[in-house]
Amino acid sequence: MILDEIVADKRKRLLEQKSRVPEQEMRRMAEGEKGESRSFYHALKKPGISIIGEFKQASPSLGKIESKMNLTERIKEYSLSVDAVSCLTEEDYFLGNAEYLKMIRKMTELPILRKDFMIEPYQFYESKVIGAEAVLLIAAILDDKEMLDFYQLSGELGLEVLVEVHDEAELERAFKLGAEIIGVNNRNLKDFTINLDNTKRLSAHIPKEKVFVAESGIITDSDVKFLKECHVDGFLIGRAFMESENPRELAERWKRL
Repeated sequence: MILDEIVADKRKRLLEQKSRVPEQEMRRMAEGEKGESRSFYHALKKPGISIIGEFKQASPSLGKIESKMNLTERIKEYSLSVDAVSCLTEEDYFLGNAEYLKMIRKMTELPILRKDFMIEPYQFYESKVIGAEAVLLIAAILDDKEMLDFYQLSGELGLEVLVEVHDEAELERAFKLGAEIIGVNNRNLKDFTINLDNTKRLSAHIPKEKVFVAESGIITDSDVKFLKECHVDGFLIGRAFMESENPRELAERWKRL
């Protein structure tokens, strides 16, 4: 299964990273980080629909994405139209790295979500060091103890958490964790198929006080209208913005729909 391969390769990458910057040193830097705090939660939990604009260069389902603009131009457009930025930092399947997030941090005042396959404490320390305000916890790749440990570690570091779920069982695990920001992935991480009904089905179970984010498969006006009817607080959008020649215009139109 591709998800297992991604996680296995991530473990190899982490061994390489720790050989360059040991975990103790990364932790020391994280605990000493006094950067400005921007609330990811409050950026999304406000009247009207919120949008997380993503920067990614590839994915296992799409292959390499041909962006219509450079990173600087993209973040300038995002800063004028979306509410937060997501940056893929996974190296092998999404062609990302932490350096992209560090660059984006210098370009925008928006809160940044580090989107990666978070499986070891080292990554949370690094997230703080490179300037992320929030991190992604994927329920499908973590057991209950790992989720709790990483959620608590994030809080200690001043990082907010988007907990990503795909079904009712994972949603219940997110509730037990006390998650405030819940992302429903419309993409099945086992076979990478997309079904927007996933958000609709789970929407009935998500309390209004939570931040409810729809992820994946948001490509057309009809997708946006459908998901707005599911009473989501926000969208996480990657491919549509990456392939658009004018992501600012697209974001502004989708907010008005």
